[in-house]
Amino acid sequence: MSPFRGVALKLISVFLFIIMASLIKATADRVPAGQAVFFRSFFAMPVIVAWLMMRHDMTTGFKAKSPWGHVLRGVAGVAAMGTGFAALGLLPLPEVTAIGYASPLLTVLLAAVLLGERLRAFRLTAVGIGLVGVLVILWPRLTLADVDRAAAIGVVLILVSSVLRALAQVQVRRLVATEQTSAIVFYFSLTATVLSLLTLPFGWVVPTLAEAVTLVGAGLIGGLAQIMLTSAYREAEAALLAPFEYASMLFALLIGYVIFEEVPTGAMLLGAAIVISAGVLIIWRERQLGLRRGKAKAAVTPQG
Repeated sequence: MSPFRGVALKLISVFLFIIMASLIKATADRVPAGQAVFFRSFFAMPVIVAWLMMRHDMTTGFKAKSPWGHVLRGVAGVAAMGTGFAALGLLPLPEVTAIGYASPLLTVLLAAVLLGERLRAFRLTAVGIGLVGVLVILWPRLTLADVDRAAAIGVVLILVSSVLRALAQVQVRRLVATEQTSAIVFYFSLTATVLSLLTLPFGWVVPTLAEAVTLVGAGLIGGLAQIMLTSAYREAEAALLAPFEYASMLFALLIGYVIFEEVPTGAMLLGAAIVISAGVLIIWRERQLGLRRGKAKAAVTPQG
């Protein structure tokens, strides 16, 4: 194991996921979210299969001991991805990223309810602080007299996406008891591809050449990002790598400003800082308690 290499791979994966989200956002005005999910999932699969072949891991990658567990994870993950992609077309990239940080906080609560994990006062307090941060981000959207309807819908979508991502994470924690990480990664892409096709009757469009290239690029980059993330957790402990997830805010702020001309508000920055602080507190506490969930972390993407 090499902690330095693990951190480098983690940062690369975070950057690639933000690039992927930016590509999806660039097409969101015309391409439906379900169609974007298809491109993201289908074109990630060749990259993942090639990675499994290089690692001589095809057997474990295709072996599923709990097929319905993969389906349940896929349903929650695809719904999270679809609602998250839809939100990208309605809200600034940094705001979507910041609100999305609620997902690991909600995972703590759902794991206590659904998995019986012990919820100590420290973690419960940190979750409460994090949710206050989310409220700070949302407050301008909730208090303006002339509410932007599209932005309000975007807020609802990203909040729903955060809950669904938390459910997917809980399901991954169940799967790692019996499944290999490679199988979890492969079957999520496969399930997402199949489920996204169910949205075909709801208004798919024929993409322009530029849109098709952008969407295919999002899929390929998403697959590569997943490989980088999984590889990172093979090189270093989850507790060491987890805080670097928040580097995504820096990347989102930079790309949002340069590419989409999105200027972050003071409330968004303050709320994001509060949410990130709460997340880091939980990560620190879990490290103190000796909790190791690297396999689950490596099998879940920030987009579902």
